[in-house]
Amino acid sequence: MSLSQNLSLQMGITLLRVSLGVMWIAHALLKLFVFTLPGTAQFFESIGFPGILAYPIFAAELIGGIALVLGLYARQVALWLIPIMAVAAGVHVPNGWVHTSPGGGWEYPVFLMAASIALWLMGDGAAALRRSTRLTLGRATA
Repeated sequence: MSLSQNLSLQMGITLLRVSLGVMWIAHALLKLFVFTLPGTAQFFESIGFPGILAYPIFAAELIGGIALVLGLYARQVALWLIPIMAVAAGVHVPNGWVHTSPGGGWEYPVFLMAASIALWLMGDGAAALRRSTRLTLGRATA
């Protein structure tokens, strides 16, 4: 791979990492400012989850999003956030595909999962503050 191709690839990964982090932050702040954390807890209870889970989920989305924007172990953080959206997608499946459907659809959570998986597969990108360990042909590299 040429230097310019590698630079383009690293910048593309960085764009994905930062925009994904911003989306995770926005998803957390929606719970805080629009639905409120007590309202989110009430929603969790209405779908059969313990309401108290709203608080660590909010924290995971916010802290995870910030870590992605800054490039703090981005691969691991992206992988860590996937189960949150997998459950969200499962909750929204009955509402249909489009997330703007009444009750929200499943396409937004599935897209965040796909983008998180892509980032996990590709690495941290440029300007990461703490690089993740990458697995390459069975051995760990920095």
